[in-house]
Amino acid sequence: MNGIFLVAAVLLLPACCTAVGAAGVFLMRSTQEPRTRRMLCGMAAGIMLAASVWSLLLPAIERAERGPLPGWLPPAAGLVIGAVGLLRLEQAAGRLLCSGDGHCGRMVLAVTLHNLPEGMVVGLAAALALSGEPDAASGALALALGIGLQNLPEGAAVSLPILQKGESKKRAFFAGAASGLVEPVGALLALALAGWVSAALPWLMSAAAGCMVCVTAQEMIPEAVENDEPTGVISVVLGFALMMALDVAL
Repeated sequence: MNGIFLVAAVLLLPACCTAVGAAGVFLMRSTQEPRTRRMLCGMAAGIMLAASVWSLLLPAIERAERGPLPGWLPPAAGLVIGAVGLLRLEQAAGRLLCSGDGHCGRMVLAVTLHNLPEGMVVGLAAALALSGEPDAASGALALALGIGLQNLPEGAAVSLPILQKGESKKRAFFAGAASGLVEPVGALLALALAGWVSAALPWLMSAAAGCMVCVTAQEMIPEAVENDEPTGVISVVLGFALMMALDVAL
């Protein structure tokens, strides 16, 4: 039973945090939205960059060094594959989106797409915890917590631009919360197939990192530093420091 509760917490925590972050739209006044959105995007960018290094790339390198290939090859190749794959998916899906969605549509799409491999990594971590591997349970909780913390500003960063387009707060909240629903789907898929894909962990983790870096460079950082906003730059640094401290402490 303890294992079941652990897995449930690991799988659901990131999506719940996304919903909590999206709920922040109910607390925002219209006069606060532009600066608040830049701060949230900056925090999300810093947290995502740090999470891609400490939660994904470093563990991927450590696992790749145990395999037959050079230790740098799977993480480096997976990073590029994840970033290029996400860009290709955005281009393909963008043709199906209403052209009027513009920047907000790309933001929602990018965050939703990168949440899928994130969820798969969480599911693989949960599978390792169930297998009884040493320190796997604490590692899975730390990874889920780190991704969940990053999803707090991420959910708000999705819902706030939608609110600015004139949509209702309720619709903006549901759009932000829905962007995180693919995480438990990806986690369950990876959990079910963990026995088959354990050898691919370095590739999957680095591909997820590539998606996160891509979203950060494409959407979060430009939004945060719009008009040379120093608050956004400081938010990026603070978000990076927060995620780094959490990963090292946990």
